[in-house]
Amino acid sequence: MDGHADRVGALSWNKHILSSGGRDNLIVNHDVRVARHNVATLSGHSQEVCGLSWSPDGLTLASGGNDNKLCLWDAATSSTSTPRFALTEHQAAVKAFAWSPHERNLLATGG
Repeated sequence: MDGHADRVGALSWNKHILSSGGRDNLIVNHDVRVARHNVATLSGHSQEVCGLSWSPDGLTLASGGNDNKLCLWDAATSSTSTPRFALTEHQAAVKAFAWSPHERNLLATGG
């Protein structure tokens, strides 16, 4: 699978879309049903993307980076450098996050 210039350290599935986050600071969405699978490249981090997680409803992708930043991306987003929301107040790399199974749009993060 192409799309990254460096190693991939994070993966998350959303139906037929496999999102990958890499040391090259990028997130690449791959549609595994087609040969030209790279359908979006997201660039909102300034350091390695070290965590990815799709929301249970499949509408939002959360990404965490070594830049201490958490980004939320819309599923309908194609290539962009602007997340829907960015949180920059973590004190360390954002590697731990989990969507609540009980409350829609509730995301717990650590970093």
